[in-house]
Amino acid sequence: MNDEYYMELAMEEAKKAARIGEVPIGAVIVKDDEVIATGYNKREHTQKASSHAEFIAIERANSVIGSWRLEECTLYVTLEPCPMCAGAILQSRIPRVVFGAYDPKAGCTGTLMNLLQDERFNHQAEVVPEVMQEPCALLLTTFFRHLREEKKRVKQNKCQCGGN
Repeated sequence: MNDEYYMELAMEEAKKAARIGEVPIGAVIVKDDEVIATGYNKREHTQKASSHAEFIAIERANSVIGSWRLEECTLYVTLEPCPMCAGAILQSRIPRVVFGAYDPKAGCTGTLMNLLQDERFNHQAEVVPEVMQEPCALLLTTFFRHLREEKKRVKQNKCQCGGN
């Protein structure tokens, strides 16, 4: 198996999020060439700030392994991790993170800063960016385009109905 294979699995998780109206971000955690945990964005459904794909996958992997340490694992995620998820990655000791699309608004593994390779922390992680970047980015741009179109349609319908 290679990085593209596991990123495709992460993209399948992201599509699950999109199907329920969540921002399409998916994550997969692999140990010894075996998927041990998956997760996708559920923040709107749970109304919990921590319901990011990476966070969910990390918590599931902790349960599977029976430890908070995920030292022999690789995390695959369709979007560059945010500060919260980068912190969870560091705290769980994941040594390798592979992501698809950059996040210009909250990316903390290279875009705004690189928390995972900051030597001031007692743990760093290898970061492999841009694996299947275009299809990962397309999931997000398509989702947000449809969201904007839907909001526009609702607004137009509201105007045609006299604002009621």
